[in-house]
Amino acid sequence: MSNPTLISIVGPTAIGKTSLSVFLANYFKTEIISSDSRQFYKEMYIGTAVPSSDELNAVKHHFIQHRSINDHYTVGDFEKDALSALKKIFREKKIAVMVGGSGLYINAVTTGLDYFPDVDPKIRESLNQRLKSEGLLNLQNQLKEFDYEAYNTIAIENPHRVIRALEICIGTAKPYSSYLNKKKEKRFFKTISIGLNSDRETLYDRINKRVDLMVEKGLIQEAKSLYGFKNLNALNTVGYKELFHFFDGEISLDFAISEIKKHSRRFAKRQLTWFRKDKRIKWFDYKTNYDVIAEFISNEIKKTS
Repeated sequence: MSNPTLISIVGPTAIGKTSLSVFLANYFKTEIISSDSRQFYKEMYIGTAVPSSDELNAVKHHFIQHRSINDHYTVGDFEKDALSALKKIFREKKIAVMVGGSGLYINAVTTGLDYFPDVDPKIRESLNQRLKSEGLLNLQNQLKEFDYEAYNTIAIENPHRVIRALEICIGTAKPYSSYLNKKKEKRFFKTISIGLNSDRETLYDRINKRVDLMVEKGLIQEAKSLYGFKNLNALNTVGYKELFHFFDGEISLDFAISEIKKHSRRFAKRQLTWFRKDKRIKWFDYKTNYDVIAEFISNEIKKTS
C-alpha cells in the first residue's frame, strides 16, 4: 500500500454503523474516529446511542464523549482535531476507520470545509433575536424561500445550522448552498466510503425500537438531569428537546416519545438525502455479511496500491 486509507462508514441513524466499524477496525487492526457530533459530549450518553462499553473496549475510539456540553466546539475544531488524530494513527498503521452519521463533520475530514465570506455579525444577532421571539419555524420557512436546496439538506431542526445558512443568504445575497462543494485542498490519505441502508419500513422500525430501548435504559432520567442546560446548543437535539417540552408540562410523556421517534425518522431521511449526493459511497444492505464488506475494501485498497 502507498497512501494511507480512511474507511468512512456512513448511513442513517440506527442502521448498524457502530457494529460494522468495530468489526472493520479489528479486521484491519486499527482505530476508530467518531464523526457523530452528538456523541462528542460526555453528559449525553443514552440519547446519543454512544457505543457500548464492550464496543469501546474492543477497539480504540477517538472523539467519543471528549467534550462538555458547555464547550464551544465547532465543525472546524473537529476538522483540525480529526486530521491531527489521523496523522498519529497513520504513523503506525496504513488504515483508519471513521464512522458517523453527521454529514457535515464527515465531509470536513474527507474533503475539507467549504469557504464562506465574512458577514456582518449583526445579522446573526438579529436572527437569534427572531429565534427567541418568533420561533424556529419562521426561520425555517425563510430559509426554504431563500435557499430550497439548503432547506432540504441541512439539519433543519438545528437552529444553529438554520441561522448559519440564513446569515450567509442575507449577508451575501447568494444562496448558502452556492458556496458548497467547491474544490478543496487534497487530503494526505485516500478515502473509501461505505454506506449501510435498508428499505424504509425496516429502517423506521429499527429507529422506533431504538427509541424504546433508550427509554428503557433511562433516557428520561438522563434528560431530566440535563434540563437545567436545555438552552445549550448541544442539547437542542432529538431525544432531549422533546422531553424538555414534557418537563415543561407542554406535552404528555407518550406524545414526547412519539415525537422523538418521528423526529428521528425525519433525521434519517435527511441523512440519506445528504449521503445519496455522494457518488463515491458504495452502498450495502445492513444485513450484508461483514466479511463481504471487508473483502470489498481490501480489493479497493489493492487497486490503488
